Amino acid sequence: MSIALEEAEAAAKRGEVPVGAVIVNDGEILARNGNRTLELNDPTAHAEILVIREACDLLKSQRLAGCDLYVTLEPCPMCAGALSFARIRRLYYGAGDVKGGAVDHGTRFFCQPTCHHSPEVYSGIGETRSATLLKDFFASKR
Repeated sequence: MSIALEEAEAAAKRGEVPVGAVIVNDGEILARNGNRTLELNDPTAHAEILVIREACDLLKSQRLAGCDLYVTLEPCPMCAGALSFARIRRLYYGAGDVKGGAVDHGTRFFCQPTCHHSPEVYSGIGETRSATLLKDFFASKR
């Protein structure tokens, strides 16, 4: 999670919402990135989507079974769907997102009967630092 937090800090320095993600397979980091929606002019360029794309390209597979994803913020509905379709084994996330989250809040994507795969979910990992990064970022925008 410390590397995901580094990516979130780098995203904040770029003016992006400070969310960072890392995909790990057998203890090896396959991909790491932070939000780049503004930089890439792409509303889908969330940290989770970027690392999923990179890891899939590296493994030459649309499935990431056996891979774990660490992200600093609870995934939104789009990212939760991508995690399911990629068959991510475990999700570790930092801060919960009451407004936009879709794992333990909102739609609770993985609990829906239409969800084909649910990763193991571990929340609150690095929660304080993740939440502080977000609060400080948005406070600086006001």
